[in-house]
This record gives sequence, C-alpha cells and structure tokens, in this order.
Amino acid sequence: MYYVESAAVSTEEIGNPIYPPAKRCLTNHGVVFDAGKRARQITPEDYDRFDRIICMDSSNLRWLRRIIPDDPQKKVHLLMSYTGQGRDVADPWYTGDFETAFQDILEGCEAMLRLPL
Repeated sequence: MYYVESAAVSTEEIGNPIYPPAKRCLTNHGVVFDAGKRARQITPEDYDRFDRIICMDSSNLRWLRRIIPDDPQKKVHLLMSYTGQGRDVADPWYTGDFETAFQDILEGCEAMLRLPL
C-alpha cells in the first residue's frame, strides 16, 4: 500500500488550493484528488515519515537539500531517474503545458511502482 502527499520546497504557495489548470488536467485524466488540498512546505520531519521523497526537478532537489540536508537512507530521488532519464519533469508553471507534465509524472510513477518497496 502507498500513502502519498505533496509538499513544496518553497513558501510561495503555502495555503493555496490546487492550481486550477492542474485540477482540470487531473480531472480530464480521471485522477481523484482532495479538492480541499492546500499547499504546504516539506519539513525535516517528513524524512522520517516517508520511505521516499521524490522531486520533480533539479531546482526542487537543491531547495530540498536546504530543508533536509542529509539523506543517509537514500530516500531522495528525482522522479524521472526511475525511467532511466536524467532530466526534469516538464514544469507547467513556466510553460502552461500541464499535459506534458502529467505524462512525465505518469511515466515516472509507473516506473517507480515497478520497483520493490
């Protein structure tokens, strides 16, 4: 069984709901989500709470290292590394292309889920 949470590395969006274009993309793909979800920032305590901490891009990984500087259990990964690709998830914040981001995330998650827990 998997338990998944989303958390930001910055404080910019804390308390905000899911971005409307992201909601539309998820809905178009039949993804169920908590409509009451509000953005939160990752905390050092999250390292102990979760088996894996997945970053969407190298910029997020650098910011994460400021919050969680050590990774002795090798929990921190870039999502696309599970696909064997050394690249970031396409960032819809800058492109407005939520579909490409969704496809990247889907590919990365499917590859990660093929691995043993």
